[in-house]
Amino acid sequence: MTTTYESYTPEEQRPTRVAVVHAGTSTPSSTGMLAGRMAEAAASRGAELGMDVQTIMLDLKTLATDITTAIVSQHISAPLREAIQTLGEADAMIAATPVYKAGASGLFTSFFQILDSDLLIGTPVAVGATGGSPRHALVVDDQLRGLFAYMRTVTVPTSLYADPDDWTSAAFGDRITRAATELMALASGRFRDTVRGQTWHKYQHSYGSAGGAELEIDLDTDLMRLATGLGS
Repeated sequence: MTTTYESYTPEEQRPTRVAVVHAGTSTPSSTGMLAGRMAEAAASRGAELGMDVQTIMLDLKTLATDITTAIVSQHISAPLREAIQTLGEADAMIAATPVYKAGASGLFTSFFQILDSDLLIGTPVAVGATGGSPRHALVVDDQLRGLFAYMRTVTVPTSLYADPDDWTSAAFGDRITRAATELMALASGRFRDTVRGQTWHKYQHSYGSAGGAELEIDLDTDLMRLATGLGS
């Protein structure tokens, strides 16, 4: 059975859910640390706005085998399905990846490639990345923004990239605060719910997706009347 992701009302009284997705693989992980700092800042800024914020951490390292299986066989395991459901129900998302050879982590991109194209429509997203050199800094704006634009999310203006020299920088801390403020400002207005509630059926949905495009076929056209034998 296909699940749709449109049915959340702005008036519904519930915590503001922030899904925090990161693809760090080491222990400890600099990418996990960045995601954690972004999540803490988002919760803090949300509290200042009078919001009850619930952050849910999704560590893709623990789902690596499930993601690979889904890529090659389209089988979605129960843990992976639960992670996908978490994203579908989130009011906002934080997404962080390590950068390898001038590109986002394969684990990170593979996870988002298996998602239903309708899953994240209208979701506010703050993006971040970590790497060993400032040379990788453009990956965030060049690759991650493009990925999430395709998923029809709304990425916040401030992106984050951390190399080893940034962790103790006051300026980097200010950027984290700025990105968190932008994210929670969008989430506080239930941007995602409003967009979905008012414009869901105006988006282009793929056949068989959560958008239910197969239910929106217009039978009252000359071509369809001819195909069904009702044409003149």
